Amino acid sequence: MNARDRREEIVQLARTKGEMSVETLSEMLGVTASTIRRDLARLTDSGDLARTYGGVIAVAAQAETTLDERSHEVPEVKRALGAWCAGQVPAGSHVLLDAGSTTAQIARSLRGTTPLSVVSTGLTPLQQLSDVEDVEFTLLGGRFRPLSQGFIGPVTEAGLERFTFDFAFLGADAVTAEDGVCEASVEQVRLKELMSRRAAHVFVVAHAAKVGQRPFHAWADLGGGWTLVTDSAVTDDQIAPFEARGITVVRVDAEGL
Repeated sequence: MNARDRREEIVQLARTKGEMSVETLSEMLGVTASTIRRDLARLTDSGDLARTYGGVIAVAAQAETTLDERSHEVPEVKRALGAWCAGQVPAGSHVLLDAGSTTAQIARSLRGTTPLSVVSTGLTPLQQLSDVEDVEFTLLGGRFRPLSQGFIGPVTEAGLERFTFDFAFLGADAVTAEDGVCEASVEQVRLKELMSRRAAHVFVVAHAAKVGQRPFHAWADLGGGWTLVTDSAVTDDQIAPFEARGITVVRVDAEGL
């Protein structure tokens, strides 16, 4: 069985059996555990599988979309969310921006706020701010994820730990009051947890369709004290669990900005 066929078999096994361990897959497919781990890394990056702790994998409830696909989802809402978030940032601030299409809109709206120090894990914020004078921009390197156009992994985490921030703006594939931020892989959610610990003010920015959803099996527990920024299409039932836990929810009127 070649590598491509083996990865297809892993996806099929996970779809039929649910969560499976590296050891089980290694035994079933007759390859080493290190080979399986490499396969899982590829399948996680492609969005076919989601990782869990302890070397166990689970199939995502839906495929992870590409950055280009996400950039076409409710663009007017993302522009409004970006403008509101940028409006919270005074000149002279130190800002951390996650990778993603929504944080790209935040970066776009920050172009008029200078001087500014910005650190990001993604290429899209860099593209928005690279030509702005008086913006000191630091891109955190690491292992590149084509799907999100961002960097993850231990190199990214090591760089992040050298900074503190006034504001951190995190994207999300989904967000719930109970479990926090949902992403396709454990590496992604670990990075978001670290990001949230480095900033005085933490904002999770997600349009209404992502609130209360569970598309994947990896979660970032942000603790308390963070703010959910969403749009006015969100319902009272969606935000009630957040408010019950003391999480501030901001509803941005996409038509009003």
